[in-house]
Amino acid sequence: MGRKEALVNKNRYLLSKILRSRIGFVLVLVTIYWIKTLWAYLIDFNLDTKGFYQNFILFINPLPVGLLFIGLALYIKSTKWFYRIAGFLYFLLFLWLFSNTLYFREFSDYISISTMLASSSVAAGLLQTTLKSLRFWDFTYFLDFIAFAYLLAKKKISVDPKPFNKRASFAVTALSVMLFSVNLFLAEIDRPELLTRGFSNTYIVRALGLPSFLGYNAYQTYNAHKDRSEASPEDLTPVQQYITEHHAKPNEEYFGMAKGRNVIYLHLESLQQFIIDYKLKVEDKEYEVTPFLNSLYHSNSTFAFSNFFNQVKAGKTSDAETMIETSLFGLNQGSFMVQYGGSNTQQAAPYILSQEAGYTSAVFHGNAGSFWNRNNTYKQWGYNYFFDKTYFTETNAENSFEYGLNDKVMFTDAIPYFERLQQPFYTKFITVSNHYPYTTSLSGDETGFPLADTKDETINGYFATANYLDASIKAFFDYLKATGLYEKSIIVLYGDHYGISNSRNPSLAPLLGKDPETWSDYDNAMLQRVPYMIVIPGMNKGRIIDTFGGEIDALPTLEHLLGIDSTKYLQVGQDLLSKENKQIVSLRTPGNFITPTYTNYSGKLYYTETGEEITNPDENTQNIIETIKEETNAQLRASDAIQTGDLIRFLNNGLPPVNPKDYSYLHSLDKEIEIENELGSKSTSLYSQRGNQSTVDLFQAKSYRLLHEQTTAATTASTAPSSSSSSTEEEK
Repeated sequence: MGRKEALVNKNRYLLSKILRSRIGFVLVLVTIYWIKTLWAYLIDFNLDTKGFYQNFILFINPLPVGLLFIGLALYIKSTKWFYRIAGFLYFLLFLWLFSNTLYFREFSDYISISTMLASSSVAAGLLQTTLKSLRFWDFTYFLDFIAFAYLLAKKKISVDPKPFNKRASFAVTALSVMLFSVNLFLAEIDRPELLTRGFSNTYIVRALGLPSFLGYNAYQTYNAHKDRSEASPEDLTPVQQYITEHHAKPNEEYFGMAKGRNVIYLHLESLQQFIIDYKLKVEDKEYEVTPFLNSLYHSNSTFAFSNFFNQVKAGKTSDAETMIETSLFGLNQGSFMVQYGGSNTQQAAPYILSQEAGYTSAVFHGNAGSFWNRNNTYKQWGYNYFFDKTYFTETNAENSFEYGLNDKVMFTDAIPYFERLQQPFYTKFITVSNHYPYTTSLSGDETGFPLADTKDETINGYFATANYLDASIKAFFDYLKATGLYEKSIIVLYGDHYGISNSRNPSLAPLLGKDPETWSDYDNAMLQRVPYMIVIPGMNKGRIIDTFGGEIDALPTLEHLLGIDSTKYLQVGQDLLSKENKQIVSLRTPGNFITPTYTNYSGKLYYTETGEEITNPDENTQNIIETIKEETNAQLRASDAIQTGDLIRFLNNGLPPVNPKDYSYLHSLDKEIEIENELGSKSTSLYSQRGNQSTVDLFQAKSYRLLHEQTTAATTASTAPSSSSSSTEEEK
């Protein structure tokens, strides 16, 4: 007998010995499931892990639940039923894994409870779609079944008739629970508030595995359906009464000013108002951080709001999007888009404009479509298209970071899809480069803007990424002007939430001319301001407006500018251009508010104008404060009733309910081209209007280094003495 044959026989003996015991059989199944899951992670899922730590968590996460689930069979005394149940539990885990691999290939997401509860027609279509996703390497998922069938046929597997000790069974369960706790602890270190904020299905799978995602999704679905089932049409009455009483009549001077124009939203990630007109001083030289945004802020074509506050909570960016699109708040805990976005009936801006004025709608975002559950929420909001990272340049260390493609790359890649939208359109571009931690977003020729000089690296990098964002926005505006879309559009720019957290603000204080020692909660409250600018090319009534408001007010403001009556919709915000706006900014934390006179933040009351704390308010002041608190609480109650009770499904205002089955974000360019071909000469896309010529070359996004070199060269040339009259003429 040769050495190789002896080794094979030895391995067979060891495997036979392991399989002969019940615990050995369970461990073999767990190990096979572990290997299959890692194979799926590597080959089929795009989990976008970065660094050793995330990959280590990914490596261990199949084990705890696999051992817990399959290990339940150890409690079975009957020999026959032990092996049957162990095999059945293993098969369920495999089925869930393999089903998700097929589903992910087509939808770039994981199977949710809502998907499984869909109608039979949807399920049938889903089965047909996923079967088309089969790949030749999928046979590897079935090798173990073939091997077990062979071993059973050859009677190579012996059963263990001896029941497993109950204490030992409990020890296996306890071990698996402990391993899961360790897994969860490590995951929370990598991504704090992983389960409370939701973030992304991908994050849950990457951190805790597919079975844990199913449990998490089931819990979310249960809570959503519980709240929904307890609501009734009668709950609409107090909500509609609140909305009627608090409606701010549109300003006749501005109503319909932008009617029929394209709407372009530019989502300015983590940009705060203090950055507008800010100059960073480094080594006795001042650098204007956002020169282009500053020019918009002071333009007479812009309604620029100086006291516009973010009103987000745990949902952060998703909360901002929810308010901007629906004029309804996010949740007090977690993210509305994650928990309810894929199931609740909505009447959001894209759908309202499509029904009221025939708008086409699209979102452009260089991150995964599943982040914040956008790929499902956008369907409920009525977005026709969602161009996520799958449509753009493949990400790498040079053009992206953890939160997606850098902004110039995203804008560049978006043009081929953007230019083929039928007009009028409602679009949103979500930028990401000015996102925490600010030090990893830029590289290569995009570096060069000076860093601030504080002890906090996060703050130091914030100004450079804000400058990059500013340059990206300028490049996009230049493109709009070059194509002729600029004059046909209304462009809305908004910051979604703070970029520098309250805990870091004392380190920021010296850069703002403040003393870190006297920094207060009032200062934190004032730093919740974010930019909000409405650019209407050709309009000369623009100005800086001091009205106090927030993200909840954006939609009715836009609707009235477009000539749309907002009273027929369930929206709790007020038009910021209305003379009847009450200027009460409700923050998502109950009791916190900001008005032109008083600010209540973190349990402390201040005069808004001076920042002086009010420690012993008189009776009159106390009565005013209580009235404001009741106003803010009423607004939050009305919004929460609509959101958690899904009350819009009971609303009869002439708009048919959104049917998410009508929307698919696959092969979107093909759909755009198909519509152009069907419309022929009636096509209103930019591409068609330019004689089927692309506008890609009109988007020019030069790097910081190139722009800086050109600026230096131009400055040098303009100050150098002329050598001849002809050269002087050329310079002129």
